[in-house]
Amino acid sequence: METRALRVQARGISQNVLAGGPADAPPVLLVHGNCSSAGFWTPLVRRLPDSVRVVAPDLRGYGGSETAPVDATRGLRDFADDVAALLDDRSLFPGGGPVVVAGHSMGCGVVMQLLADHPGRFSVVLLEAPLSPYGFGGTRDLDGTPTTADFAGTGGGTANPDFVARIRAGDRSADAPASPLSVLRSAYVADPASLGDDESLLLDTILSTAIGDDNYPGDAKPAQSWPGVGPGDRGVLNTMAPKHFNVAEALIGAESKPPIVWLRGDRDAIVSDTSLFDLAYLGSIGLVPGWPGAEACPPQPMVGQTRAVLQRYAAAGGAFRETVYDNCGHSPHIERPAEVAAELLGLLP
Repeated sequence: METRALRVQARGISQNVLAGGPADAPPVLLVHGNCSSAGFWTPLVRRLPDSVRVVAPDLRGYGGSETAPVDATRGLRDFADDVAALLDDRSLFPGGGPVVVAGHSMGCGVVMQLLADHPGRFSVVLLEAPLSPYGFGGTRDLDGTPTTADFAGTGGGTANPDFVARIRAGDRSADAPASPLSVLRSAYVADPASLGDDESLLLDTILSTAIGDDNYPGDAKPAQSWPGVGPGDRGVLNTMAPKHFNVAEALIGAESKPPIVWLRGDRDAIVSDTSLFDLAYLGSIGLVPGWPGAEACPPQPMVGQTRAVLQRYAAAGGAFRETVYDNCGHSPHIERPAEVAAELLGLLP
C-alpha cells in the first residue's frame, strides 16, 4: 500500500498524518512509539492491501507534526487526546464508527489511555511490544507498586545524554554505542539484518524526534533515592514515569472492552523483565554504580505486569491473546512483517 501525507489541524496543533487506501474501506489506526514516527510502520504498511484504510499520525514532536509541548503531569493524555481528535475528523475516518487500532511500544500506552478515556472508539486492539500499564521503570511487582516514594530512576533524567545529543545533531553514523543508528540496530530489533533497505528510512524517523525539556527526553528532578534522579513534569519520558502514568485500573474498568491481541518478541531489549533501558536492571548487572540491591530496587517486571493486567481485563469481561515471536526483538512489524500484517488483517471485519 502507498500512503500520502496530510496536514490536519486538531486540538490546536498541526499534525502530519500518513493515510492510504479507500476512504470507505475498513479503517486501521496505527500509533507509533517513542523516538520514531508514522514512517516507522512502513515495513508493515507496504504489506497491507489497497482494500484497507490506513491512518498513521505523527505524534506531537515527532515526524512532520508540530513540536508542541508535552505536559507530562497528564501522563500520555496529550498524545491520546490528539489521536482522539483525529478519530473525529471525517476526512480521515468517514464512517465515524469504531476502528481497529494498533500501537507500538509507547504508542500502546497511548492506546491504553484511549481505551480508558474514549470508550467505544475501537473494535479491536493490537498491542505490539507494549509499555507496561504501570509505566516505565520504578515499580517492583506485578501490582505495579512504586519502588520508592520519589519514583527515582524514572523520567527525563534517565535518557542517555549522548543518544539525545546525537539525535539533536542529526548523527547518522554508527561510530558509538549510543548513536541513533547503533541503537536502531541493537535495541529496536534483535537482528540488524531485518532492517534491510528500510534502515535509512527508519533512522530518519528516530532523527525526527524533537529534543528538549518539553519534548524528548523531558526535564528531571533530583531524588533522594538511588540513582538520585526522578521524574520532572514536562516532556516524553516523564509521561511514562509511574508518577504520571498508571492506566492499569482504568483499563480493567473500562466501559468498553474490545478484544486485545498482544504481540511481542522474546528478545526485546527495551520492554522486558530484563530491559536494558531500566536503570534498576542495569544496576543489577553492574552497569550503573551504587545499585542498592534487589530488595530495595528490583528490576521492573514489565512483561509480567502487562500479562497480569490483561488477565484481569479478561476476567472483567474483555478478552486477550498473547503471541510471542522467537528470536525477535522490540519491533515485530519490522522483523516479522508478513506475520504481523496477517495478524492485523485477521482483525478486520
